[in-house]
Amino acid sequence: MKNALYILFILLFVACDNTSVPIVSELPPMTKTDMAEGILYEANIRQYSKEGTFDAFAKDLQKLKQMGVNILWLMPINPISTTKSKGPLGSYYAVADYTGVNPEFGTLEDLKALVTQAHDLGIYVILDWVPGHTGWDNHWIKDHPEYYLQNEAGEIIDPINPFTGESFGWTDVADLNYDNMEMRQAMREAMVYWVKEVNIDGYRVDQAYAVPMEFYKKTFAALREVKPVFLLAETDVNHPGGIEMVDLFDASYDWPGHHLLKDIVHAKKNVTDWDSHIKNLLETYNDRNIVVNFISNHDENSWNGTVQESFGAAADVSLALDYLSPGMPLIYSGMEYDLDKRLLFFEKDSFPKVAGKTFKLLEQLGVLKLQHPALHSGVDRGTYRRLSTSRDENVLAFERTKKGDTVVFIANISAEYVGFTAPYNGTFKRFEDGKVKILSDTYEHRMRPWEFWILTK
Repeated sequence: MKNALYILFILLFVACDNTSVPIVSELPPMTKTDMAEGILYEANIRQYSKEGTFDAFAKDLQKLKQMGVNILWLMPINPISTTKSKGPLGSYYAVADYTGVNPEFGTLEDLKALVTQAHDLGIYVILDWVPGHTGWDNHWIKDHPEYYLQNEAGEIIDPINPFTGESFGWTDVADLNYDNMEMRQAMREAMVYWVKEVNIDGYRVDQAYAVPMEFYKKTFAALREVKPVFLLAETDVNHPGGIEMVDLFDASYDWPGHHLLKDIVHAKKNVTDWDSHIKNLLETYNDRNIVVNFISNHDENSWNGTVQESFGAAADVSLALDYLSPGMPLIYSGMEYDLDKRLLFFEKDSFPKVAGKTFKLLEQLGVLKLQHPALHSGVDRGTYRRLSTSRDENVLAFERTKKGDTVVFIANISAEYVGFTAPYNGTFKRFEDGKVKILSDTYEHRMRPWEFWILTK
């Protein structure tokens, strides 16, 4: 609504002015409200289409809009190093040039066109940034070897696991030295470049916990001198830096919640463990930081398994929980098309794009998220209240509310049929079809395995 009013204002201004002024449909900078309503889409440009290009991906931006997506995360768009690379095409995270565009995907102008088209649809765009290491082809290796960590023999090294003292095995990348202030400044200037040159709206920062906080403080201030930006950290409170690190960013990952949900689905934990997680999350995180909820991303899909492998028959209820729980839901490329394979990481791959049940569910959940303030996140989030039931170990029930808006979520998070009672009364509409649903404390409700209800007033 805000973006539509902004464009209407511009049109009216031009209509009332006799001078020749170009019509501008630029997307206003992202606000805390935009973040609160955020639905994030991670785009794997290489694997999204047979072409693997910006232009091919841009053709489907309207489909992202159909799902309610308003923040688009592009996996690294930089050229990829070939020296010591893994697989035929190498890793997106082995950056050869921080201010260059991967020719596989297209040109700088193609990227600008993609960002402009996304902005025209009210979708913000963030880039995946890799600040901890570069590929071995990066010109810094030759021009500034002092930018890198080196062994006693003066040789540049790949990243070392601080807990074991051994290599992580990421031999296709060289570890950067953050004690070098010139390197920090060069990194900072590269990040500012994309905001100025392409008008992106922020960054998802890879392995955010591996970089000193002082770098972020100065760099984020420099970015925000250009425009307000959205900053997502690949970290959580359990990584180095803890809550202080998390608090530097607008959003971070709920890795603990992701792993716990998989354990619940596989009967290693139960709903009472989820209750403890949510309680800790709400007490620990500063409200300005939004946790990102996900059942898949590029790492999970390629290395740990597809949604079906990880969640099986519980996939739909797990996805719904991502949208209803406090936080920002994430969709990974292909999820909307029931992606049923692990996408190759170091070589070309693709998947059929046939919209089925998951696409429809994501459309419904997108409408729900955007239309109900009760589901907002961040500084002005909707409240979360656990609703007790007679089967709390299997049945997850909670209420989200904000400014008179109420959404109730009830789910059987188990592979067995359950009957339960709950001290909660009310008349609601089911979100998927608008039919009336009455909750009563005098009635035993019954649910199939993995069944869930989303109820609104």
